[in-house]
Amino acid sequence: MKILVVCQYYYPEPFRISDICETLVNKGHEVTVLTGLPNYPEGRVLDDYRRGKKRIEVLNGVKIIRCFEIGRGNNKLSLFLNYLSYAMSASLKTLFMKEKFDVVLVNQLSPVMMGIPAIVYKKKHKKKILLYCLDLWPDSLAAGGIKENSSIYKFFLRVSRWIYNSADSIAVTSGMFKEYFKNTLGVNEEAILYLPQYAEDIFASSVEITKNDKYNFVFAGNIGDMQSVETIIKAANELRDRADILFHIVGDGSKLDECRAISSKFGLGNVVFYGRKPISEMPQIYGLADAMLITLKNNKTLSHTLPGKVQSYMASGKPIIGAIDGETNWVIKDADCGLCCEAENHKGLANLILQFCNSDKKENMARNSYDYYIRNYSKERYITLLEDTLINLG
Repeated sequence: MKILVVCQYYYPEPFRISDICETLVNKGHEVTVLTGLPNYPEGRVLDDYRRGKKRIEVLNGVKIIRCFEIGRGNNKLSLFLNYLSYAMSASLKTLFMKEKFDVVLVNQLSPVMMGIPAIVYKKKHKKKILLYCLDLWPDSLAAGGIKENSSIYKFFLRVSRWIYNSADSIAVTSGMFKEYFKNTLGVNEEAILYLPQYAEDIFASSVEITKNDKYNFVFAGNIGDMQSVETIIKAANELRDRADILFHIVGDGSKLDECRAISSKFGLGNVVFYGRKPISEMPQIYGLADAMLITLKNNKTLSHTLPGKVQSYMASGKPIIGAIDGETNWVIKDADCGLCCEAENHKGLANLILQFCNSDKKENMARNSYDYYIRNYSKERYITLLEDTLINLG
């Protein structure tokens, strides 16, 4: 079938939607992606995509149409303009798009407005939409500090209700999302499908084990306000006298410089920052880890989410140590694949790391992590369910 995918982010930005689209192509579908100009997480549009370059290209069988957008920048105004510019330019593109598709898939991260171009296409061509929600709106605004009684929040509550209720089916990554959709957004429960993320094949098949005489703990992913990576730095400060414990921070984002500054202020020699690395290098970095780290801010909204790195960690067969609440905390305990304390508790995280180092259950945790991934989050399971849902809508 012919599938139109609407998502503001796509390769070379580090999101799983690129792998999803290429997998659908390999299964015989025609896939066209309506996306923006790569600028995440740097905040500036990459040089190769400036001044009208690479607006239409084909990568690994996927046709990519890139719409104008303003770079995210490093402040709230530029981020809002980034969100608005894509929603407007992509909506105009779909309004005049002549090619007809069987179904539309919205891969919805923030902002929820990236669903608007799909609604424009739906109304013009009478096609159905599957919206895959990875970030809850307007709850994500509350997580970012917008008060629920503010006019901004109330406006986006109305916008979110309209967008979500315009979709014919909604897939969610976390079981906790369902109650929010039903009770807050008024979405019909029968339209909601549980579809947790998977990990790219490279994590499940290519982790290169590296052994040394230290305990190594790795965080990999975006380093932004929501991720609370500073909790890891503060835990490292608690353990600064343990020469046999090292922390590896891999990734980029708006809080990277601040985390480096905190580490420098403490004078830490047990924290190594790598910056952003291509996915091809991640198996080697994961191979360093005795356990992987996951943190989020102490926030009711964020506790509903299950970050995609959880699946990558599990697919690699790694124990997980977290300072995190809600869904992720529950998953780690349900899988019996690691240790968890509440979000932003750096002393609790430090204690868990010491507990892990002294544990004789490390291999059991690693085995449980991989087994849980295969049972619940495998790529084959994900793609089958996604494909069946798209075919039924089409």
